Amino acid sequence: MARKELTIMIRYPVEFVASFIQIFIIVTVLTLAGMMFSPDGVRASSGVSNTAGLVVYGFILFMFISDVLWTIGYNVRRDQKQGTLEQLYLSPASKFANLLSRVVVTLVWTGLLSITSSWIMSSMIGGLPMNNVPLALGILFLGLGGTIGTGFAFAAITLKIREAANTLANLIQFAFMLLCAPFFPFSGLPDWLRNVSRLIPTSYTVDAFRSTLMGYPKGFPELAPIEVEIVIVAAFGILMPLIGYWMYRRQENIARTDGSLSEY
Repeated sequence: MARKELTIMIRYPVEFVASFIQIFIIVTVLTLAGMMFSPDGVRASSGVSNTAGLVVYGFILFMFISDVLWTIGYNVRRDQKQGTLEQLYLSPASKFANLLSRVVVTLVWTGLLSITSSWIMSSMIGGLPMNNVPLALGILFLGLGGTIGTGFAFAAITLKIREAANTLANLIQFAFMLLCAPFFPFSGLPDWLRNVSRLIPTSYTVDAFRSTLMGYPKGFPELAPIEVEIVIVAAFGILMPLIGYWMYRRQENIARTDGSLSEY
């Protein structure tokens, strides 16, 4: 299945190249807008002018999380609409391995986009803060583990509500853009919204990841001490995959029993 996804990418080189250009343009616009309109605000809240690192690293995490969530939920929905979901369950291939292989391809693709866009942006603005890289990668790995678990939970919901899942996915994505603050500091949120952000494990992933790469400037991390944030991210990365996969298998068994796998 991973080979199939890679083959599709290679056979459409225009789309392949356009993805790189699109990501680069988005990162450039967000970074330059932040540096133009709010450098003093970022300086006041963090003690340093670090807008580029704040935006670029936040956007990288946003790409990873969004792509993983969409890959799992969207592919389940696509197979359901195309009538191939039942065939997958009748085949001897592992359904878990099928979904996971698609996630791996997505992670590799998103990783390439992230590295390339970060390198180009760093060259344009004279460098990005890049501290404590091994720890930052560990935080990213744990955060993505939790996101994969969330993706399986979303896939379970997709099997249940079917077409309405697309609307729910868009709602989740926009809520993430606001509450998890990937493009701006948490200090930019009203106090009551910042308290809501503290209830979402992904917020700690965003805060810990970019704060670590930025070298913990004054005011960062914003939600909790870094040790506390790492514990929360680790718990999320370990427990959520177990919870999400359990939810998916449970809904899968229900759908197979009542014959709703092929309904769309």
